[in-house]
Amino acid sequence: MTRGHRPYVVGIALAILFAVPVVAQLQEDRDRDALDRIRREGLERSRVMEISSYLTDVYGPRLTGSPNIKAAAQWAVETLRGWGVSGVKLETWGPFGRGWSNQRFYAALVKPFPYTLIGHSKAWTPGTAGTVIADVVYAPVATRTDLEKFRGKLRGKFVMAMAPRELKALFDPVATRFTDAELDRMAAPRGARGGPPAGGPPGGPRGGAPSPPPLTTEQRNQFFIEEGVLAVIDHGSASGGNAVVQSGGDFRPEAPPTPVQIVISTEQYGLMLRNIEKNLPVRLELNVENRFYSDDLNSFNIVGEIPGSARADEIVMIGAHFDSWAAGTGATDNAAGSAVMMEAMRILKAANAPMARTVRIGLWTGEEQGLLGSQAYVREHFADRSDMKLKPEHEKLSVYFNVDNGTGQIRGVYLQGNDGARPLFEEWMKPFKTFGMTTLSPSSTGGTDHVNFDRIGLPGFQFIQDPIEYDTRTHHTSMDLYDRLQPKDMMQNAVIVASFVYDAANHPERFPRKPLPAPQPERAPRGGGR
Repeated sequence: MTRGHRPYVVGIALAILFAVPVVAQLQEDRDRDALDRIRREGLERSRVMEISSYLTDVYGPRLTGSPNIKAAAQWAVETLRGWGVSGVKLETWGPFGRGWSNQRFYAALVKPFPYTLIGHSKAWTPGTAGTVIADVVYAPVATRTDLEKFRGKLRGKFVMAMAPRELKALFDPVATRFTDAELDRMAAPRGARGGPPAGGPPGGPRGGAPSPPPLTTEQRNQFFIEEGVLAVIDHGSASGGNAVVQSGGDFRPEAPPTPVQIVISTEQYGLMLRNIEKNLPVRLELNVENRFYSDDLNSFNIVGEIPGSARADEIVMIGAHFDSWAAGTGATDNAAGSAVMMEAMRILKAANAPMARTVRIGLWTGEEQGLLGSQAYVREHFADRSDMKLKPEHEKLSVYFNVDNGTGQIRGVYLQGNDGARPLFEEWMKPFKTFGMTTLSPSSTGGTDHVNFDRIGLPGFQFIQDPIEYDTRTHHTSMDLYDRLQPKDMMQNAVIVASFVYDAANHPERFPRKPLPAPQPERAPRGGGR
């Protein structure tokens, strides 16, 4: 290089030097503008409650394999397509097993006085084949000793087979939000949160004769069928006219038969039992019509994408489970999560937010029977946990976000032991401090679909959400209905998810990962659900 060219070269170098922060500033401004559009779209033109109403009020309970979930899925597919989401489809997995739905339920006391009961049929159990009127007896069958005690005494009877449950006044609030102190404990380093001392109660094992082993569910059901019981009555584990209602049978087609099984309110269960204890006649009228569906034993997941640009072959995923139990309409568990994720996709499209990576939504079925839909998806696309042989897409997934803790406001993220994600989440949470999102918990949380991603070494995260009434009133209950949803929380949650997706899709690096886990055998699905 000659001296005559030096000023020109220096000028170019200086221009490049000063241009770097300018480019960074322009990038920051562009990001801020896109995030502002996401926020405005989600708060000013939200459709999250409309989505929730369709899923719950229009299509009702979404038990995996039922006609309801298939109709709701078709609506979700058409809705996502209408927003411009690409490649929306039902991706088949299976086999799952039989579908089931309740068509009619009526239960009323005839004696000691006419009185309509609040009740529901347990999933995957048969109906009564018409109206049946018969006496009610109390027969708590739990061990083989009980079998002999009640053998030959139950034919043609309705059987109350559970011990009563003492109810106390609800002095504590039913709905709660996390306090600052509770969030601080969640954010504390692992091992520094306190808690009960290790070990069992003082005094060692108690003496006395060992208790007889309990009967299995199959043994108990077989006994009731052999004895000719008309129906088995349960009181659930809720109160105030509410009832926790899950499965009494098995979705697997080869499963043994089960008796008719119903759940009535705890208070009404106690009413009948107290009259039986007085040796007064208790007589019940019952009509339950249930249907099984065995024409298609497979199930499906709903998937769709917003294609990326510069890194379109890399993926950011969001998901929630689409199925529910059958007594309520699955509003907080988990129409709330499905609606938030669908709304996040709508927001990103409507805000025209530019994203380098492809964004994919997955709405899972079979979650209530053991995370089956997301398990099948992860096995098909990323890796089989049992051998940990990675598929090409494993390298391409950056991160997966899940919502499945009810309707409550997102307050932070469970890190799942992935401390490398902390700096990113700390930065991405800053705009949502006013929403109350401030907490990163080093803990892992389980029980929902992000677990299947985490188990094969992919970054999978569940958000921390305010409890509201989830554990006290709505989770798996007959009162899990649209009116229990919190509109403001839902709108803000959709904005948070859409913003996190935008940040993850445009982050320069792939999301931090934990070391790959060792292979582990998959658990066999629980036929009755969880």
